[in-house]
Amino acid sequence: MQQPNHQILNPRTMAQGIRLGDVQWDSDGQTLVWLEGRSAQGVLVAQRRGLAPNDLTTDLSVRARVGYGGGDFTVAHGHVVFVADSRLWRQPLAGGSAIAITPAFGECAAPAVSPDGRWVVFVHSHEGADCVAVVDVQGKCWPQRLITGDDFYMQPVWSASSQQLACVAWNKPQMPWDGSELRLCELVVNAQGLPQLAAMQTLAGTADTAVFQPAFSPDGRWLAYVSDADGWAQVQLYDLQNKVHKQLTFGECEFAQPAWAQGMRTIAWRHDSRAIFGLRNAAARVAVWEIPLEGTPAAFAPMAAYTDVEGLAAAPTDAALACVASASSIPLRVVLCLPPHAAAVVRRSRSETLLPEQLAAAEPISWQSAGGQLTHGLYYAPVGSALGTPPPAVVISHGGPTSQRRMGFHGDVQFLAARGYAVLLLNYRGSTGYGRAYMLQLRGAWGKVDREDAVSGAQHLAQRGLADAARMVVMGGSAGGTTVLMALALHPGVFRVGVNFYGVSDMFGLDEETHKFEAHYNATMLGALPQAAAVYRERSAVFFADNIVDPLIVFQGSDDNVVKQNQSDRIVESLRRRNVRHEYHVYQGEGHGWRKAETIEACYTALERFLRANIGPR
Repeated sequence: MQQPNHQILNPRTMAQGIRLGDVQWDSDGQTLVWLEGRSAQGVLVAQRRGLAPNDLTTDLSVRARVGYGGGDFTVAHGHVVFVADSRLWRQPLAGGSAIAITPAFGECAAPAVSPDGRWVVFVHSHEGADCVAVVDVQGKCWPQRLITGDDFYMQPVWSASSQQLACVAWNKPQMPWDGSELRLCELVVNAQGLPQLAAMQTLAGTADTAVFQPAFSPDGRWLAYVSDADGWAQVQLYDLQNKVHKQLTFGECEFAQPAWAQGMRTIAWRHDSRAIFGLRNAAARVAVWEIPLEGTPAAFAPMAAYTDVEGLAAAPTDAALACVASASSIPLRVVLCLPPHAAAVVRRSRSETLLPEQLAAAEPISWQSAGGQLTHGLYYAPVGSALGTPPPAVVISHGGPTSQRRMGFHGDVQFLAARGYAVLLLNYRGSTGYGRAYMLQLRGAWGKVDREDAVSGAQHLAQRGLADAARMVVMGGSAGGTTVLMALALHPGVFRVGVNFYGVSDMFGLDEETHKFEAHYNATMLGALPQAAAVYRERSAVFFADNIVDPLIVFQGSDDNVVKQNQSDRIVESLRRRNVRHEYHVYQGEGHGWRKAETIEACYTALERFLRANIGPR
């Protein structure tokens, strides 16, 4: 007899999985390389078609640290170029050790090798100044600044001729999804043998229009990118010869994601330059679509089983496509498709002991929140719940706050559903994926609309008989933790328990202490100081902490440089002083999210125990 789900999905097994990051092809289209997170270590793995995979990096932990990270590596001409210990390294795929090609100076990310194999461009950040820099592939020359003058850069990419470069740039107080610009650069080679900027123009984007991921076509004629100029993030095409733009996709769907990290990709050119693969997000379901330059876009049939996809990589020599994919009941996988065959699994992130039908599946739902505004979410019924008996429910508010929970595999959801909890993944007003107008509803309203939507979401579940109103839990991390704290402080009794992962409790402190990437985020989310000081205070749970009376468990990383530990310390101090039931877990050496297996196991163990003690048995 098979074990019950909650015994299979236990804290130890939750910690045993690996994180699957980016996936990329070598220039010959024969070798696929992907990034695995194994506890605190980042490991690159390569697999040549028809052969077994092998680890490339063992001594060095691969991880870029510009902003929230990402853009950890690239592959070209039989070598992988990656970031470790704040340097760029180059290593042959066929075997051999890595050599450093940049000094340990600042932070670097998003390396891209020129098609002629001579240079590497990358995003560099040091002492608050960002640029696009360049170095020769052998690392013989000192890296040089190539593009400067903006506060932030991402997604540098070469043209097929190695004579042009495109990237996305933006300036404070905008975040990249608020307004950013697509830059096209003409390059010449200087006396030192490195390219330098000859001319630069802005092709698209403004302070109020966001652009995302430039991609040159293999034949050198086109530059594709994504823009939300029409209110939805759509695929655009720029004719480099005739200098005209053309929109390729339409409708209430989005082909971009909020650029929280470097190296993100949602479009990829087919090898023949006649079509583009794109990740189409409609109602939190992300599917691969094939977008011809002439004709009608259509869903890519080999990927039909998956409802969340990222890291799109098209082979440069044939129609093969690789990506990282999952569904609400299929854990994360590296998959490879060669049409017309269905996607084959290259790597699994965890053991798949449970079949998809034994796991909780996502159901998109919408409801009217405060002021009659429409709000969206994903509902998961508990596994094995008794008919007619409303279950306890956990309302989970995502971080960001400009983000979205999509229909991918969420280990936390399955852990809870296996223990008899219904789960609502809340995509409150201001979330991405539902058009620019929906996203903008969070401007000036963070800490208000997310809180209102958490409360109305819980009430909606209870009214539909999908959850027990007396056994509600509110849970979230980072900006989602803000939702938790504000909901408990201003709506006592609605939620029986709160679960806060490194939540923001003091907006003033966040403004003063957070990292460069988000240093001006509050200017749009709350308003500019000092004029908006009253709003900052109104949305800071630390000033209402003494109103929290419901049980609360708090998790925090000691090395979090986004939300400092003092943000949690002050909430917990209030709980201790007033003898409110709570637990506080600070994990040494962890940052804004957990990487170590022992931390993940300890966290799930504490969470399960606290919920059982305060909600009751499943």
